[in-house]
Amino acid sequence: MKTIHRRTLILSLTINIIFLNFSCGQTSKPWMKYLPTSTTGLIINHSYYSLSYSIRNKESEWAFYQLTCEQTKGSINRTNNFRPDPLVKNGSSQLIDYKGSGYDRGHLVPAGDMKMSSESMSESFYLSNMTPQAPEFNRGIWKELEDRVRIWVCEDSLLYVIDGPIFTKSDSNIGPNHVTVPSFFYKIVFYNNPSNYELIGFIFPNCPGAMGLKEYTYKVDDIEKLTGIDFFPYLPDSIENRIESQINLEFWHLNN
Repeated sequence: MKTIHRRTLILSLTINIIFLNFSCGQTSKPWMKYLPTSTTGLIINHSYYSLSYSIRNKESEWAFYQLTCEQTKGSINRTNNFRPDPLVKNGSSQLIDYKGSGYDRGHLVPAGDMKMSSESMSESFYLSNMTPQAPEFNRGIWKELEDRVRIWVCEDSLLYVIDGPIFTKSDSNIGPNHVTVPSFFYKIVFYNNPSNYELIGFIFPNCPGAMGLKEYTYKVDDIEKLTGIDFFPYLPDSIENRIESQINLEFWHLNN
């Protein structure tokens, strides 16, 4: 009887712990169970997205968020309230770093994907979510892909998006805080349906795009090798290895 009582108590405690974890965390930020690894050790969670911040480079190595069609159809207008991230206590870029630099404050998490509330729109303008991008790139092929992702999510209802810079030894910097100007950027889009997982990756040079989106597609395996980041560490290896080593252009309507 004592053994049965003990097992029942352990089972009850386990269920309570699982319930508390679920009710207090995962319901409000369901994307967090899919967070990539961080090479910097500084992960910051905002209300609608997470990022891994690099104090050395004064910008994030990745930003991660869940996207729904409803988010892109929200009524909140763009604020342009660029400002330091209050959760970055040291090593933040400042507005002065971009002034007169010739580079845009390019969003990682697009403002156009954060239209569901004043809070989400406001948080998208933290400087931790910005990176120096050539104007022709930011307003060209990068924006084109952002628009395409919004089309995809309204076809498939839910996507997970990760993007960030690819740092190289030849990168320059801007401003008194020496914000790194990345030579390349990546974006990864994850369709998370247990019956049909799909991934697609892109790599762009930080300059005007001269080709169509299809020409910039890369396997996620390739992006992991360049960044040192494991983007989906919590997926079963059998699924992760399969979807990271291939690109289904037909699924993403990029085969033509």
